[in-house]
Amino acid sequence: MIFGVLGFIVIILISIMLHEFGHFLTAKAFGMKATEFFVGFGQRVWSFRRGETEYGIKAIPAGGYVRIIGMSESEQVAAADEPRAFYRKPAWQRLIVLSAGSAMHFVIAFVLLAAVFLTVDQTRATTTIGEVSPCVTDSTASGCRSADPVSPAAAAGFQPGDRVVSVNGQPVHSWSDFVQTVHDSAGRPLDVVVERDGEQVTLHPTPISRKRPDLNNPAHTVDAGWLGIAAQPETYRPDPITALGDAGRAIGSYSKLTVQTLGAIPSKIPNLWDATFNGAERDNEGLVGVVGAGRISGEVIANEDQPLSARIGDFLVIMAGLNVIIGIFNMLPLLPMDGGHVALLLVERMRAAAYRLVGRPDPGRIDPAKLLPATYLVLVLLVMLTVLLVTADIVNPVRLPN
Repeated sequence: MIFGVLGFIVIILISIMLHEFGHFLTAKAFGMKATEFFVGFGQRVWSFRRGETEYGIKAIPAGGYVRIIGMSESEQVAAADEPRAFYRKPAWQRLIVLSAGSAMHFVIAFVLLAAVFLTVDQTRATTTIGEVSPCVTDSTASGCRSADPVSPAAAAGFQPGDRVVSVNGQPVHSWSDFVQTVHDSAGRPLDVVVERDGEQVTLHPTPISRKRPDLNNPAHTVDAGWLGIAAQPETYRPDPITALGDAGRAIGSYSKLTVQTLGAIPSKIPNLWDATFNGAERDNEGLVGVVGAGRISGEVIANEDQPLSARIGDFLVIMAGLNVIIGIFNMLPLLPMDGGHVALLLVERMRAAAYRLVGRPDPGRIDPAKLLPATYLVLVLLVMLTVLLVTADIVNPVRLPN
């Protein structure tokens, strides 16, 4: 487990460094003057100077920063540096510099996912049935009991090895197509054509309604149609073009899930509090802090029931998802996050455009220092949430399913 935790720490530190490198690289590309590039905060642990920039590590590994001359109106800028000050550059250049750190997290996620898809065998569902449940059981039962009703699939005559050809006259090209139709058809009979021993057989199952994972948001459940069949999986290694496409689609899915999760944070706090201080069961679909993420990463690497390549792949997928979360979270329009500075820049430009429409001069930049009370409030809330998450991850951690 220690190797997974160490790997988690290393990748997080590299992600922080690359985040700051995104700001640094774009600032340099636009001719801005960057005097410091540090990972961490607080006391200097180690540093060196190359050209006009000091690079180094500080004692508290809780982030990092690049100091670009002219980020604040109140900063005293030497006359020689004035042309290279941040605020002297066009708005589009400032927007790119401010967004580049978060963009790097998506680059990191894409590289990690592409590496996994290119080097680790993947598993996908086929349209062939691999398992037919003989009965309808509750989620806690380990087998069929005498009182359990026959499953809709068993009653209709499905057999392992059947390949689903069509449903209600529509060809089935993928297992997900078939599952979607079943989910949408609770209580309504279906005409399903399967290929069995080289012949086509028509079956007439009627899905029943059960709690199932939401196909559009697997973290939630919905009432949906259920037959009691599972697809036969196959192992494959995607070609490079497919792997890159899969990586892009995975980032899109992670981004959507992250936005939904961020919107649900207020509703998740009560469970987090009860699980931490009142002994309530921890919601496995709830919030997890950095301690919990590190522990989960360690457990994934330590799981000897899986081959090493699969464990490394799962670990890298977790780290890719975490980078997507960080990238999106950092772009929230709240100071002191990068998204807060981007929001200020956009408001500044919209205000300038409005002034031009009425023939008035550009009122200039909005100094972030004037919004310090709001910034401090956000920081306090973030610290409180972080402390609660760390405590919860220690006292009542999220448990991986067996």
